Amino acid sequence: MPRYVIQSAATGRFLTADPEGGEPMWVSLLQQAGGGVTDDRERVAQLMADYCEPEDFPQVVDLDRLGTANDYT
Repeated sequence: MPRYVIQSAATGRFLTADPEGGEPMWVSLLQQAGGGVTDDRERVAQLMADYCEPEDFPQVVDLDRLGTANDYT
């Protein structure tokens, strides 16, 4: 099952859930993005629609693809 995270191509930050239970927020380190990792493509699409601006240039990263033959090039 894939694990997706949303990353801003403009800033390099990751969209994640606020640990205090608030709105999603951008963090700079992948290790802080645990609350933003999901296997639900519909949730990813909804998060992008609700919390990403076009200037963020949001991209979806499949964490299970990293370091494999199918890695992003």
